[in-house]
Amino acid sequence: MTSIYQVPVNRADGTPTTLAEFRGKVMLIVNVASACGLTPQYTALEQIFEKYRERGFTVVAFPCNDFGAQEPGTAAEIEEFCTTKFGVKFPLLEKITVAHDQRHPLYRELIAAQPAATSQPGANFRQKLEGYGIKIERDSDIMWNFEKFLVDREGEVVARFSPEVPPDDAMITSAIESRL
Repeated sequence: MTSIYQVPVNRADGTPTTLAEFRGKVMLIVNVASACGLTPQYTALEQIFEKYRERGFTVVAFPCNDFGAQEPGTAAEIEEFCTTKFGVKFPLLEKITVAHDQRHPLYRELIAAQPAATSQPGANFRQKLEGYGIKIERDSDIMWNFEKFLVDREGEVVARFSPEVPPDDAMITSAIESRL
């Protein structure tokens, strides 16, 4: 398996980079969208970023338009939306694909390391999606926007959380705190 630090990604402006720029930090990697029912999670993402950043934590967000075409904007539009509506200061990288056969190599690595997402007890998010006619092909697939991967300071993917788990839920914050 490739280190996630080696996988090429781009900043929102298209400049090539890697996650190595965050080496030594605990990261919460999230696929985000601006027109999703879960979009208010930006508030909690920014709050946990601010709460833990001085201790070596960052949120790294990857906009994606894979689910319900809920992120159709350009990089500039996405950044403006996130900063004006939610005061986002954490890194927003380039829009990528996290679902299906066109999945970005970073998400292939993240999923290989953590093939199943932890859900809130009784949430049944997968069943809710199926109720809307949305079928997830493989159990390891990203279910929807705002699925979260926790990466420790050494670059190991240590946890994965279902989209319905808010970033400030104790399940996530205790996992973050145990890695700081």
